[in-house]
Amino acid sequence: EEIQRETAYPDGKVEKVLKNGCHLIFFPNGTWKKVGSDGKTVTITFFNGDVKQIMPDQTVIYYYADAKTTHTTYADGLEVLQFSNGQIEKHYPDGKKEITFPDQTIKNLFTDGQEESIFPDGTIVRVQRDGSKTIEFNNGQRELHTSQFKRREYPDGTVKTVYMNGQQETKYVSGRIRIKDKDGNIIMDTKL
Repeated sequence: EEIQRETAYPDGKVEKVLKNGCHLIFFPNGTWKKVGSDGKTVTITFFNGDVKQIMPDQTVIYYYADAKTTHTTYADGLEVLQFSNGQIEKHYPDGKKEITFPDQTIKNLFTDGQEESIFPDGTIVRVQRDGSKTIEFNNGQRELHTSQFKRREYPDGTVKTVYMNGQQETKYVSGRIRIKDKDGNIIMDTKL
C-alpha cells in the first residue's frame, strides 16, 4: 500500500497513514497496530506473537501465540475459547459453560452446579449438585448412582440395585424379586 504520510514521535513510535485510509502504528518494542480505513477494525500484533483484533461489531478476537489458543468475546458477552488440541469452550453471559472436547464429547456446566456430559456414542451423564449421577445409555438402559446405591434400569422393566453394603436386589418385570448378599449368595428369590 502507498503511504500518504509518515510521522515519527519522540517516544520512538512511528505512524504511517496509507492512501486507502488505514493507519499503521509501530512501537519501539516490536508491537504494531493497524486501524482499518473504516476506523472500527483494529488489529494489534504484539511483540510476543499475540494478535488482538477488534471488529466493527465490537467482537474481540485474541490469539495467544505461545498457547496457540484463540479467545473470542462477542458483544453479547459470549466468550469462545478454541485450543490447539481442538477443544472448544463457550462461556455464556448467564454463567453456563459448554466444553466440546477433541473426541466430540460435550460437557455442560450449569450455574446451579449441575453438569451434563454427552458422549459421541449417545450416552448422557447428568450429575446433580448432591453428587448423584444419572447415566442414560444409547441402548435404552439407565443408571442412577447415589451415595446409598447404584441402580440400573433395563428397557424390559428389570431393575437391579446394588447397595453400598454390597447387597443386590433385582426386580423383574414379572414381579419376581431376587436379593443377594454382598458375597453373591441368594437371600431371597420370589420365583413366580
